Amino acid sequence: MFSTSLLLLLAAASCELLSKQHISLSQSQSLTIDCKVSYSVTSYNTAWIRQPAGKALEWINLIYYDGDIRAKDSLKSKFSISRDTGTNTITLRGQNLQTEDTAVYYCARDTVTLTNEHGLQKPRADTQVLLK
Repeated sequence: MFSTSLLLLLAAASCELLSKQHISLSQSQSLTIDCKVSYSVTSYNTAWIRQPAGKALEWINLIYYDGDIRAKDSLKSKFSISRDTGTNTITLRGQNLQTEDTAVYYCARDTVTLTNEHGLQKPRADTQVLLK
């Protein structure tokens, strides 16, 4: 049994609804995590990042304001990212999760734009995903 955690990390002024959740999964099951934000997903890039306990942050994927997607090559077959522009929701989908996927998962918005530069982001809530 192992656990995977999600922590939604967004610019403090951009948070709309972030609540703590607990999800239980078995290994190899699929996972869907929604990150609902108050900013327009057509105005900012949003990424998913994870951090295994005691290890460095690892970038998973990113969806640009225009809908273009980039992903870490080694995780492309495991994780996908999508968005709903009507509800300003960014979704991470994972499949065939294993013990090595145990981590804190972060949803993060770019904080640098042409008119806005600030690097401070604060954790707002987390989702615990338990894989058995």
